[in-house]
Amino acid sequence: MKTHTGETKSTKVSLRLTNTLTNRVEPFIPINENHVSIYCCGVTVYDLCHLGHARSYIIWDVLRRYLIWSGYKVTFVQNFTDIDDKIIKRAAEEKSSMKEVSEKNILEFHHDMDSLGILRPDRMPKATNYLAMIRNLIEELEQKGAAYSIDGDVYFSVKKFERYGKLSGRDINQQQKNADGRIGTDEEARKQNPFDFALWKGAKQGEPCFPSRWGEGRPGWHIECSAMVKAELGETIDIHLGGADLIFPHHENEIAQSESATGKQLARYWLHNGMVNVSGQKMSKSLGNFTTIRDLLEQGISPMTLRLFILQAHYRKPLDFTNEAINSTSSGWNNLNKALLLGKKYSKELNWNSQKDIGNELLLEQRKDYSENPLERIRKEFIDSLNDDLNTSKAIAILFDLARPLRVVSNRIEREGQDIINQKVNEDLLQKWNLLIELSGVLGLSPEEEANNKQKKQLTKESIEALIASRIKAKKARDFKNADRIRSELRLFGIELIDKPGGKTDWVQN
Repeated sequence: MKTHTGETKSTKVSLRLTNTLTNRVEPFIPINENHVSIYCCGVTVYDLCHLGHARSYIIWDVLRRYLIWSGYKVTFVQNFTDIDDKIIKRAAEEKSSMKEVSEKNILEFHHDMDSLGILRPDRMPKATNYLAMIRNLIEELEQKGAAYSIDGDVYFSVKKFERYGKLSGRDINQQQKNADGRIGTDEEARKQNPFDFALWKGAKQGEPCFPSRWGEGRPGWHIECSAMVKAELGETIDIHLGGADLIFPHHENEIAQSESATGKQLARYWLHNGMVNVSGQKMSKSLGNFTTIRDLLEQGISPMTLRLFILQAHYRKPLDFTNEAINSTSSGWNNLNKALLLGKKYSKELNWNSQKDIGNELLLEQRKDYSENPLERIRKEFIDSLNDDLNTSKAIAILFDLARPLRVVSNRIEREGQDIINQKVNEDLLQKWNLLIELSGVLGLSPEEEANNKQKKQLTKESIEALIASRIKAKKARDFKNADRIRSELRLFGIELIDKPGGKTDWVQN
């Protein structure tokens, strides 16, 4: 987007974000006028990514795209946690190593994120490559009296950081009163305060470990991010991102460690996305409603349908995943996708091949008086929606309004085989299509070939019957969780099951 010389980014973009640190919507003003530094907490690479990861990384991808589109240089860093109890446990189960489990799941991570159209971060540090910096940071905290060691373990002393709890709003003194009298763990009994947390964990027999001045061991989870933020982006960054589940203790502990060591603010803006529910229940493996990105895509949900579904809700609110909601989104995406494909599929019928692409030249030009051009008013409404704490729901509604006449033309061409439009209307359509392509790209929504038929093509009559047979078998074995899963999976394809007396099941396709 063109800029006016001498005009600051913050004035031009007018982006407002909900800062968890202050619990207020604040204007975004970067440390450096033209450059934004962002750190996003990444995955612990022990398994496939789930729907919650999709939500988090899609919305932060939109934030990044919007900043870049607005003219900023953005440095986006997202880590991999490749030292963790879960990884060690998975390695033992698979009779492999921590490194093998991590590397395998890093590849799977990239596969899923690429499928969803998420831009790869500029840098993706792994904790194992930052051990020297982690150890140095722990030593610095010890020297400043903010950490102490006991028999090979090193803990951060929360009492030494006066502002502990400022992100989450927790009062540890009150929590301590509430906890008085309860029976704590052996580890808590060793610590100076029950809320102190591990910076370095002494080695346990049979577990991977690394050398340090406190003995063999491995870093705690929280210190890894503090070290990587400092190494990759410096002592103070613009934006720190993550899910709401990371506010406490992870991000609270990051702040305490980093700011105790440097004496400077870790991040000026803390953004957190809401959690994902499945049919009204919190998504968890224990409830049997845990859904991976891979499962959803293999069931026939197109990547852009999933992306659109996530962006239809405001990022800070809970997101409820239901079959009805995803089916409705699939229908909506098919309509939007038809408009996005118009220029590619029917440029000959529209005589766009011989025309100068006047759309972007006109639309990229900023105007003070938006009444001069209706499409510029649309652009301004789109910008205003994203400036309003990333209101992607409103931005998508704008895209659907813009796409409507393009979809009508596409349907007419499909029905009649050609479309005769006068030159003035044709130029108007081209400008609308160019703007739709551009604004959809800011949200990471790109046209998909054959999206309308994708689900139907992937389920044949034979595969439907096979799934029904598996469900009947599961019911006989009283494995009702699996039986319900199969029913839900079929509903994603518009298949409704009708159970009959005697254990038989019929099906109809909506």
